[in-house]
Amino acid sequence: MAKRGGFPGGMPGNMNNLMKQAQKMQRQMEEASKEIEEKEITAAAGGGVVEVTVSGKKEVTKIKIDPEAVDPDDVEMLEDLIMAATNEALRQMDEYSQQSMSKITGGIGGMGGLGGLPF
Repeated sequence: MAKRGGFPGGMPGNMNNLMKQAQKMQRQMEEASKEIEEKEITAAAGGGVVEVTVSGKKEVTKIKIDPEAVDPDDVEMLEDLIMAATNEALRQMDEYSQQSMSKITGGIGGMGGLGGLPF
């Protein structure tokens, strides 16, 4: 009669250990995701005349504009500064998020599933 599980040489213990490690990694990733969502990053443009703050949810939470940056004859410049500061803040948030997750996954795979793991 065949053994249940079909793993010769005690593999079920190793599989259980692997599943425990995967569950631990999943909990760590959930904690890191929550921490990332609560994180805020501020980036500036135009030498600091425009500052944009974004959350880990990739939502703009604050915009600060120095009155010197407001020129009614050059609204396009102000628009460009806001766009540049927003894009930089989002880029920094992405970088922070990737670094936080790679600490948990050890850099394996992408962000699909559990860091690219097949379960």
